[in-house]
Amino acid sequence: MGKQYTDQELVERVQKGDKAAFDLLVRKYQHKVIKLISRYVRDQSEVHDVAQEAFIKAYRALANFRGESAFYTWLYRIAINSAKNYLLSRGRQPVYTESEVTYDDDDFSPISQQADTDTPENILLGDEVKNVVAQAIDHLPEDLRTAIILRELEGMSYDEIAQTMDCPVGTVRSRLFRAREFVDNELEKLAGK
Repeated sequence: MGKQYTDQELVERVQKGDKAAFDLLVRKYQHKVIKLISRYVRDQSEVHDVAQEAFIKAYRALANFRGESAFYTWLYRIAINSAKNYLLSRGRQPVYTESEVTYDDDDFSPISQQADTDTPENILLGDEVKNVVAQAIDHLPEDLRTAIILRELEGMSYDEIAQTMDCPVGTVRSRLFRAREFVDNELEKLAGK
């Protein structure tokens, strides 16, 4: 298959019974889905199982996909729900390690201008900031945590987040504002110590 198909074309082919078209969608999005799920599930063997489950759910539900949102936005919603359901079934909450959390200095760090050189003190401070951000995100309510993960870690637009979370864009903005404010407050505590 030399032709590049759009997601919508592939979805329509799957809806007509073309299983190979779904394989193309899986290959296109499997790494993104695995990365997203790994934000919630720590064990890599579990991540792959949850990703496989998410793709199975997507395949079974694809007949009902109406194209009101982008396919990957719809798939991300399924992946997030699969990860959350997996953790709930095991009595666990999503966790993040400091190495998994990245952030945009402009959005999070009021003290980032202090870290201009690679001195041991600044490296230690950078690690502390990452730790504080990871812990702050981990303590956010689920709706705020999901919004900030989708925006800051997955790079989704406000519209894509709204579709993924099934809420208005204004709600996304509000959730992101509250999440960033919480993280900023935690960072201010670090700066004030």
